[in-house]
Amino acid sequence: MSGATIQAITFDLWDTVLIDDSDEPKRAAQGLAPKPVERRNLVGQYLERHEPISTESIDLAYNTVDAAFRQVWYGQNVTWTVRERLSVLLNGLGRELPEPEFDELIRLHEEMELAVRPDLAAGAAEVLRDLHGQYRMGVISDAIFSPGRALRKLLAHYDILQFFDAFVFSDEVGCAKPNPIMFETAASALGVELGEMVHIGDREKKDVEGPHAAGARSILCTVVKDRTNSNTKADTVCSDFRELPTILETLNHR
Repeated sequence: MSGATIQAITFDLWDTVLIDDSDEPKRAAQGLAPKPVERRNLVGQYLERHEPISTESIDLAYNTVDAAFRQVWYGQNVTWTVRERLSVLLNGLGRELPEPEFDELIRLHEEMELAVRPDLAAGAAEVLRDLHGQYRMGVISDAIFSPGRALRKLLAHYDILQFFDAFVFSDEVGCAKPNPIMFETAASALGVELGEMVHIGDREKKDVEGPHAAGARSILCTVVKDRTNSNTKADTVCSDFRELPTILETLNHR
């Protein structure tokens, strides 16, 4: 497989194409609370419509659900949807909301990063434009609060949605990286064999070990964040998106 010509590239989104939490300074400049605080505030506002509840109770419930989410994400390679997370939270508080209000609370959580958008990584749009047409390209991303529906809108806002031929989001597939299903689904959607695909992302376990276990190649991306993977098992490392076309050519000639 390592000798197969690369026909397709898949990209992680957070801290690869998009800079995670780069929206927080913008929120602060607008006088908005940080996202974790705003989520708790929203839960409080909706519950207070029906019966008083303390901030301490909401914080405890939210912290517990966040910890459980991380345990399932890393332990079972599953990302709970926002609906699932908030259902667990309300159940833990012994509270319910009318369905229309619950739907609206979910939507406000899911679209928070559409209201104040994170930034693109330096050079991401340019390299996607340059590679478009040379390779099949896709997205493989775990969805934390922003589901695939919202992430597509975010990519469309930056005018890069059209460069991708396939989208694999954990909330839509039902599992998360490094589960091989994520990479197998992408290869199938892109019409290539796994050995003809290379995945680029910032996390060793999810974006390097994941594609390797499935039979694809990997590029560790340190453009946004260098997670000090000096002993990475990635096929190569990309620290500047301007270098990605050359990196791909080099991988093809190994």
